[in-house]
Amino acid sequence: MEGTKRIRRSKEERIDIIEKKILTHKANIEVLEAQKQSILNPSPRRKSTTIKNIITTAKQNGMTEQEIAEKLGIKLD
Repeated sequence: MEGTKRIRRSKEERIDIIEKKILTHKANIEVLEAQKQSILNPSPRRKSTTIKNIITTAKQNGMTEQEIAEKLGIKLD
């Protein structure tokens, strides 16, 4: 190690390195803040469409059970 010399950086170089690190950490903090907000304010879950929901919606739209069966190709006696 006697032959190697340590490279001394100027104040400006050291400040630039620190500024880059600060910017990197600020960007990471923004990502973490966004994750925090998504945890605190989750989006509502979508309900899966079920047969019961389809029939209920059809009835609300004025269709009778006979009309629903005809659309589905089912014969009711």
